[in-house]
Amino acid sequence: MKIGFIGLGIMGSRMAINLIKNGFSLIVFNRTREKAQPLLEAGAEWAESPAELAKKVDLLITMLSTPEAVEQLALGENGFLNHLPHGGTWMDCTTVNPSFSRKMAALAEEHHIRFVDAPVAGSKKPAEEGQLLFLVGGKREDVVFCEPLFKAMGKKHLHVGPSGQGAALKMLFNLLLGEAMLAFAEALALGEKMGFERTQLLDILLDAPVTAPFVAGKRQKIESGVYDAEFPLQWMQKDLQLASLTAYEQSLALPALNVIKEVFALAKQQGLAEKDFSAIFAYLNK
Repeated sequence: MKIGFIGLGIMGSRMAINLIKNGFSLIVFNRTREKAQPLLEAGAEWAESPAELAKKVDLLITMLSTPEAVEQLALGENGFLNHLPHGGTWMDCTTVNPSFSRKMAALAEEHHIRFVDAPVAGSKKPAEEGQLLFLVGGKREDVVFCEPLFKAMGKKHLHVGPSGQGAALKMLFNLLLGEAMLAFAEALALGEKMGFERTQLLDILLDAPVTAPFVAGKRQKIESGVYDAEFPLQWMQKDLQLASLTAYEQSLALPALNVIKEVFALAKQQGLAEKDFSAIFAYLNK
C-alpha cells in the first residue's frame, strides 16, 4: 500500500518517519520542502503538489494547522481530492471542528473516497516515540482498514462514532488542556504575588490532586522561562476558537471558554504565538 502524507510540521514529520520505520512506502508533500528533507533521506518520495501525490497513493494522511489549510489543499488549485483513486482513503489527523470534518467526509463520499477523522492526543515527544492516541470517527470498516497505520504511529486508537466524532472528542481534550493550563498559571502567578517562592509553589501544587497531571511536564519550561514548543500557543488559541464556534452551532453558552480563548489570543498578540502553550504563564507574569 502506497501512503501519502501532507503536512510535515512538529507532529506530522514525526508521524511520517514512524510510518517509514514500520516499512510503509511514503510519498510526502509540504508547503516548504526543507521540512521534508529528513524524510526524503529516510526513503520517502517527494511530490510537487497535493494533486500529484494523490495520483500515486492508496491512502492519504493530512496533518495540517487549520481547517482552512485542509480545505485549500483538498479543494484548491492542485488540490488532492479530485485526484485520489476511487475507493481510496483519506485520513485527516488535523485538529478541526466537527462540522468541518463532517463536511469533508461528505465531499469525500461524493468522490467515492473513504474518510476517517483521526486527530491525535499527544505532543512532540509521544509523536516521536510512536505513542500517540488516535481519536477516530468514521465507518467501522474504514477504521479497521486504517488500523495498521494507527499501530505504526501510536499506542492506541479509539473509534468513538461516525465522521466528525473523532474531531469532537479532540475538541474536548484541548478545551480541558487550555482551561487547566490557564488555571494553573493564574494560581502560580497569584501565589508568587502573595510571597511564595516559585520552586515551593511548584513542589506543592504539582503534587496536589487539584492539578491536572500533564502540567508537571511543563515545570521545566516555567522554571527556565524557555518555552520551546511542544504544542504551540497559537494552535491552542485556534482550537479554543473552534470549540467556541462549535458551542455556538450547538446553541450552548460556555462563558469560561470564551474568556479563556481571548486570554490566549492576547498572549498570541504579545509575541508568544510560536511558544509552547504553557507560555500563558509568561504572559500573565510579565
